[in-house]
Amino acid sequence: MSRRHPVTVSVRVRILAAMLVVAAAGMAIAGGSAFLVQRERVLSQVDQRLNDTATRLRSIATEKQYSSVRGLLTAAIQQITPDTNEGILGIIDGKSAVVPGSVVGVPLEKDRALISRVNRETRAGGVVLGTDVGSRGALRYLAVPVRAGGDSATGVYVAAYSIDAELWPIAQAFRTFLLVAAAALLAVAMVGWFVAGRLLRPLRVLRDTARRITGSDLLERIPVAGVDDVSELTLTVNEMLDRLQVSLEGQRRLLDDVGHELKTPITIVRGQLELLDVEDPQQVAQIRTLAIDELDRMNRLVADISLLASVQRHSGVTIEPTDVRGLTETVFRKLSAIPGRDWRLVETADAVADLDPGRITQAWFQLAANANRHGTPGLPIEIGSRVITDLGDECLELWVTDFGPGIAPEAHELIFERFRREAEGRGESGSGLGLAIVTTIVHAHRGEVRLDSAPAIGSTFTLSLPLGPARANEASEHHA
Repeated sequence: MSRRHPVTVSVRVRILAAMLVVAAAGMAIAGGSAFLVQRERVLSQVDQRLNDTATRLRSIATEKQYSSVRGLLTAAIQQITPDTNEGILGIIDGKSAVVPGSVVGVPLEKDRALISRVNRETRAGGVVLGTDVGSRGALRYLAVPVRAGGDSATGVYVAAYSIDAELWPIAQAFRTFLLVAAAALLAVAMVGWFVAGRLLRPLRVLRDTARRITGSDLLERIPVAGVDDVSELTLTVNEMLDRLQVSLEGQRRLLDDVGHELKTPITIVRGQLELLDVEDPQQVAQIRTLAIDELDRMNRLVADISLLASVQRHSGVTIEPTDVRGLTETVFRKLSAIPGRDWRLVETADAVADLDPGRITQAWFQLAANANRHGTPGLPIEIGSRVITDLGDECLELWVTDFGPGIAPEAHELIFERFRREAEGRGESGSGLGLAIVTTIVHAHRGEVRLDSAPAIGSTFTLSLPLGPARANEASEHHA
């Protein structure tokens, strides 16, 4: 017995989680990439401004001859205006000596760690562009050694930018982006939850309907809404339920009919055995003969039921290209061997059809057996095949005509039902499954069975089978 596993995470949650993961990953990649690009752009601009400062300092040093390092540094600090997040400083002999006269964004004169680092790095006399990370964050600095003629002192011009301050607008924009992204993800979650619920509603209805449907009730159907793939699935399931309902109702009717049909011979045999006088040999022989006859009838009935079930499952139908002329002549030769009846082949179709020759022969024989059983003695029975065109489609017709008492119009539909026998003028022999088997075989070939009959005229049973447009070689050929 299959065991239904508990659902821990619904499909709706999985779909929503996948949507949010993809959306979040996309936003993170987009936002992170934009932040890194802007950060690199800001750092590049800082370096460019520092290099411009070095160029400006060289220009100041060459415009005028300064007698002292202090004078050169003072002139440079006065003429080079620092940016908002920039600080400048003049160092003489390793100590802070010249500072701006106004407040700057980054005061450097008290940053001993930076001054000590600049002194070390400029000791060789080269320009230094570096980054210093201290208690007040990261500083991108430029250190340019300076000298003046006749002055033995050594000086260094220092300009430094606060990286944190330069990147602050970008950081704020990124924080805003994070808030907007979070709001967007929330909106996506809400919309996705709603949309996923709408799309999966037919599946939930399908699940609930499947739970409610039992072996005794297949009437409920799933409502169809929309024109998407889920709606197509709903239509397919409804069609499956229709087929199951038809199958179930057919099985119920078959079981009811079988029970009814088997009840009579069982009752007869039981009643005869209960009244049997075992001391009377003649009565024993009579009841033995009767019981065997009833058991044979039950055996034929079970065989017909098995055949009917096999054809209904299509397991006994093997479709193959078949020469209709050869099939018709073979059936006629076999029927001609039945004594006491004038069998006539009236018409033969020259065509190739896709069908199961064995099953079609069986259905054709069943119709011929009915005609032989119910036809008027001394009158012929005609069979034939022909190709006709109906609304542009070609059909193959295989027919049997008897000149018997005929069938009343009100009984035309009833005789095709299982265990249904037409008593008036047609007799009561047979299991009542013959025409039902014929109908099932023809339906397995996507065809139909037609009956043309009237009392005192006779009956014509026709097997009408679809025929492809290129199958027919000739319409039909009449035989004298």
